[in-house]
Amino acid sequence: MPRDTLDRQINNIKDEVLILGNMIEQATLLSVDTLKNRDIRAAHELIEDDQLINDKRFAIENAVLILIATQQPIAHDLRILTAILEVSTELERMGDYAKGICKITIKMGESDIPIPIRDLVKMAELAVTMLHKGLSAFVNENLHLAQSIPLEDDNVDALYHKVYRHVVEVITANPATFDEAHLLLWVAHNLERLADRVTNICERTVFIATGEMMEMDSTDDEDQED
Repeated sequence: MPRDTLDRQINNIKDEVLILGNMIEQATLLSVDTLKNRDIRAAHELIEDDQLINDKRFAIENAVLILIATQQPIAHDLRILTAILEVSTELERMGDYAKGICKITIKMGESDIPIPIRDLVKMAELAVTMLHKGLSAFVNENLHLAQSIPLEDDNVDALYHKVYRHVVEVITANPATFDEAHLLLWVAHNLERLADRVTNICERTVFIATGEMMEMDSTDDEDQED
């Protein structure tokens, strides 16, 4: 395959990754809106739309595997394609977090929100900003930008800890709020994990640029697993 043809096909797949990323960004912000506005119908619609995210991920993976199988790329091209496989998986998992928030909205129904919703909204906005910048760094192979983004995760973590403290205080003062407060803590957890996965995307950008896999941490060394 001519060089320009291979480059064009790789760029086409990168464009699909950006489309998937945009779907995740919108799903994340809308999922928190369903909670803020107690919009049960919108929550159900977003849960159904998660299948579109899954379909897009599988289409991207299929395109990558076909290109690897038919063109046998090496070195830099192969790093890009294998990284895209990883990034599409990360994005699909982020979509699951948005779906999870919608399920929480449905579970809460008309129950009162016992902690400030603005902190969760801000977490979503920060995480989505990180994701947008992270995907831009990825498709443009911008090493400097990719290395700077994980530092922004500290702001998301700070809000998560703030929400956690609010939850503990609310439950201590009024144990009857345990169920609602605990569900809201899971919303914060999903948003915190989404931001963590942006760091994983940045690691793949570094891999493309340098050929080296390295773990990138923010200044907060606390590690949380799913």
